[in-house]
Amino acid sequence: MKKLVLAFCMAGILAGCASDKEIVADQPLNEIYDEAYTQFNKGHYEEAAAKFIAAETQYPTSPWAADALIMAAYSNYMDEDFAGALLTTDRFMRFHPGHADVPYVLYLRGMCFYRQVSDVRREPGMSVKALQTFQQLVERFPKSEYAENAKNKIIILKNYIAGKVMYAARNDMAAENWPSAITRFQSIITDAQETVMTAEALFRLTECYTAIGLPSQAAGYAEMLRKNFPDNEWTKKLK
Repeated sequence: MKKLVLAFCMAGILAGCASDKEIVADQPLNEIYDEAYTQFNKGHYEEAAAKFIAAETQYPTSPWAADALIMAAYSNYMDEDFAGALLTTDRFMRFHPGHADVPYVLYLRGMCFYRQVSDVRREPGMSVKALQTFQQLVERFPKSEYAENAKNKIIILKNYIAGKVMYAARNDMAAENWPSAITRFQSIITDAQETVMTAEALFRLTECYTAIGLPSQAAGYAEMLRKNFPDNEWTKKLK
């Protein structure tokens, strides 16, 4: 009977451990790492990501835990599993917010969004998320080695987003939906004035206000166009 009671006690202890979700390591950390890098170097990125995640979850307090998450996210990225990479970088930022590699993780997050911008099936919102992430990187870590590249991506993204707004505004003009067109063109001037779309937006605003019978507002935008873009092709189109 004593052995039976002891068995039940041990079962209770194990159940208690299970309820606390304590993770028992299956193999030494260095072995998991070696296998992960072997898979990564072979280009087996999905398998590498799984191994790096195993290293982090089985040894969460190890000095290598943060590196394992970074490598898992990068492996996902190389496998074009952007959703997986973003989830992993979320985990990194939650558990290692003060880590020295935060600038890189922010850059990797930005690239996950950026790589999806050209895919029309995934694009909705991705350009804005990429822009916000790169801006966060530049604002928080202006001297980071990734900041300059992020700045270039910001310029590209702002032009891309402004181009989409311009396309929609032109359609509004064609449909004579003047209030919507004016709102869109004005948003380019206020939110993306450093893009190549600004001169055209000013020109289109002169057209819109002329069309709705407000010549003084049209003249104001025409003057703004002449002053800021004296040699621009859109300035030359002014009558």
